Amino acid sequence: MRVLLTGHRGFVGRHLHAALEARGDYVVCVDLVTEHDALDYFRTADARYDLAIHCAAIVGGRASIDGSPLGVATNLALDAWYMRWLVRTGTPRAVYFSSSAAYPVAFQGAGDVRRLYEEDIDLDQPGEPDATYGLAKLTGEKLVRYAEAEGCRLLVPRPFSGYGEDQDDCYPFPAFIQRAKRRDDPFEIWGSGDSTRDWIHVDDLVGATLALLDADVTGPVNLGWGRATSFDDLAGIVTAAAGYRPQLKHLPTAPQGVHHRVCDPARMFHHYVPTVSLEEGVRRAINA
Repeated sequence: MRVLLTGHRGFVGRHLHAALEARGDYVVCVDLVTEHDALDYFRTADARYDLAIHCAAIVGGRASIDGSPLGVATNLALDAWYMRWLVRTGTPRAVYFSSSAAYPVAFQGAGDVRRLYEEDIDLDQPGEPDATYGLAKLTGEKLVRYAEAEGCRLLVPRPFSGYGEDQDDCYPFPAFIQRAKRRDDPFEIWGSGDSTRDWIHVDDLVGATLALLDADVTGPVNLGWGRATSFDDLAGIVTAAAGYRPQLKHLPTAPQGVHHRVCDPARMFHHYVPTVSLEEGVRRAINA
C-alpha cells in the first residue's frame, strides 16, 4: 500500500514506520524534521494515499501536559486539518491516534480501579477529559465522525501507557529505568505511589494497530493489557530487575495526573493479544 505516516520520528511513529516498511508498504513520512511539518502538509498537499496514519502530536509527558497547556492545545489545529485533508483528498482508510487521556477524569479517581470501556466516551455528552491533551484527542474523535460521513473509514486506537526501550526520558517508564540503572536509593516516585496505569509495550501497540487495520476495524479500540500496576509496584519490578531493593521516596507535589487509568481490552483481544509482559519489557529496557 501507499501510506502516509505523520510523526514518524516520534516514539510510536518510528516503530510503526519500521513495521510498515517490513510489510512491504511504500511509506511517505511527514514530521517536524522534514521539509514540511504535518500541519503545513495537511493545509497544502493534495496527494492521495491508500492509508493515512496520524501519529504527529505535541505531548512530552505529564510535566508538559500540565506545564504547557497552550502548546499541547496546538494539537486541536493539527487534528482538524488532518480531517480536512482526509476529506479533500478522498483518502479511503485512515488511523487517528487518540489517547486514554480522552476518557472522563471522573472515572479515574482514587478508590477502587474502574476499568475504562470504549463506550465510556459519549461523544454527544462527553465528560471532562484530562487537560488540554485529552481535550484535543476528544475533539479529534468528534471530528472523526465528519470525516467518516464523507467516506473515510477511520480506526481510532486509544493507547494507554505505552512504553519501550527507546522512549524519551520525560515519560515515567524510562525515568524509572534510568533511576534503577543508576541504582538510586532512595528511589523517587512522583505522587503517592498507589496510583495505577495500564502499561503496553510499543511492539504490542504497533502490532495491535496493524492487526486492527488488517481486520478492517473502525472506531475506537483500547490498547492495553487491562492490568492495573501502581507506580510503587512498577518501581519494585524495575529495581528487582536491576538487582537491588531501595527505599521509596514519594514526591506528593510533583505532577501525577489521574489516580487510576486502566482499560478493558476485550475489543482489542478479538483481533490481537499482547505478547510483551511488563516484566519482559522492563528486562529489555534494563539490559538495553
